Amino acid sequence: MVGAAGLILTQVMCNGMNRSLVSVLFGGALGASSVAGGGGGEYTNITSCSVEECALTLEAAERVVIVPGYGLAVAQAQHTLREVTRMLESAGIDVAYAIHPVAGRMPGHMNVLLAEADVPYEQLKEMDQINPEFPAADVVLVLGANDVVNPQAKSDPSSPLYGMPVLDVQEARTVFVVKRGMSAGYSGIKNDLFELVNTSMLFGDAKKVLGDLLVELKDLGLGKK
Repeated sequence: MVGAAGLILTQVMCNGMNRSLVSVLFGGALGASSVAGGGGGEYTNITSCSVEECALTLEAAERVVIVPGYGLAVAQAQHTLREVTRMLESAGIDVAYAIHPVAGRMPGHMNVLLAEADVPYEQLKEMDQINPEFPAADVVLVLGANDVVNPQAKSDPSSPLYGMPVLDVQEARTVFVVKRGMSAGYSGIKNDLFELVNTSMLFGDAKKVLGDLLVELKDLGLGKK
């Protein structure tokens, strides 16, 4: 039973990455022949911002999409995130959560994590459901996700991620990415999202950043208007 469950989870992960089980087992999760291809290089045009700037942008938003990733799980920041989103909701801001099937360490990881924080199930939206909605989002807050939000998967045929379904967060008006640093994701390549003009980086541990953001939103009186 354990072996069968593991095989099922592996197949789900393969489907989420648009890779065959054979290529994962014998060619690496992203295809060994393509890892040496495109997607490399250094970051040259990164914009960072403060928590205060992020709070002001969120205050003016009507629709916010949260993208949880492994970094959120590592920081155990799901409860702090829920406090932030409750405050946004109390101010009449529409909040949704974009769930990628391979975000985290196993299928369903993000669903379980957010369920622990009492996030309403109806706010969790799978990739196929949420992708058409990104152009209508005022703000996307990416928390510890990397490869699953990398536009290279659709734009760069030489990238090892090419063909993998990803969340189209770049289509939103403003994107904030919370990361501890500029380290690469599982694929080992840079993320083109980080250099786009509508993306700003918020560097730090997710729990600390979200805690500071909560303080800033309270200072702005969000939810009391």
